[in-house]
Amino acid sequence: MFEGLSVAMVTPFRGGAVDRDATAKLIDHMIDGGVQGLIVSGSTGEAATTTIEERRALWQFVKERAKGRVWLVAGTGSNNTAETIMVTKMAEEVGMDGALVVTPYYNKPTPKGQVAHFTAVAQSTKLPVILYNVPGRTATNTTPDILAQVQHLPNVKAVKEASGSVDQMSQVRAKTTLMLLSGDDALTLPAIAVGGEGIISVAGQAAPREMRALTDAARAGRMPEAEAIHRKLQPLFKALFVESNPGPVKFLLSELGLIANELRLPLVPVEPSTQALVREVIASLGLTAVSAARA
Repeated sequence: MFEGLSVAMVTPFRGGAVDRDATAKLIDHMIDGGVQGLIVSGSTGEAATTTIEERRALWQFVKERAKGRVWLVAGTGSNNTAETIMVTKMAEEVGMDGALVVTPYYNKPTPKGQVAHFTAVAQSTKLPVILYNVPGRTATNTTPDILAQVQHLPNVKAVKEASGSVDQMSQVRAKTTLMLLSGDDALTLPAIAVGGEGIISVAGQAAPREMRALTDAARAGRMPEAEAIHRKLQPLFKALFVESNPGPVKFLLSELGLIANELRLPLVPVEPSTQALVREVIASLGLTAVSAARA
């Protein structure tokens, strides 16, 4: 579990509330496109501006809609260890398959503090845990040496590595036995080349078939095929991060008719120049919604 193509899905909103109809359409679009796992309420899901009860209801709905077709991970991390433990226990109660626990942000904990945080969270739950390193959002790097100190915890299974450093990814593989998952779409191919086993993707909800083809080819060692797909998708990778995620991907999904182009403050819809760039990518790649919502 956790290997292959999983997606950090957006949380669709309409009129200020979570849009269940759009969530259902998006789930079917991704699963029918070949996505193997869904991460709900991560950074891309705007977890920071959703309430605890909204997250609980969303996880329950996603679980009901997915019907066991993919594995489901809840984003439960925060900069508050006690709150992270509480939300992780909630994910376990709902019946999610795992928890994604980000490095505590804003507080800037020392390596010792990071180890203590991850240990406390992991020991509070039976859920398999994916640790999430994204220094661009947290202002703190969870290094391979830190990961090596928590890899002995039996339910710490993987790391979503989004430092942007292939060297750090390689060091994770050298110094730990944790499953390495890329946290950057553009680094899917090099991450797998240095021993990674998959991607937690943003682009995968816009182009699930293409991202599944890339991941499968790379994991099977068909590198020329994987490189060709990677090069084809590079404009998409770039367009989705011209502005803060998930602004561009929410606009793209709205253009495909899957969700409304609505975010929660302090995030706002993308600028006209970004809209034009995203539309160019949609046209060049021929992106469409894979499936319509089921009854």
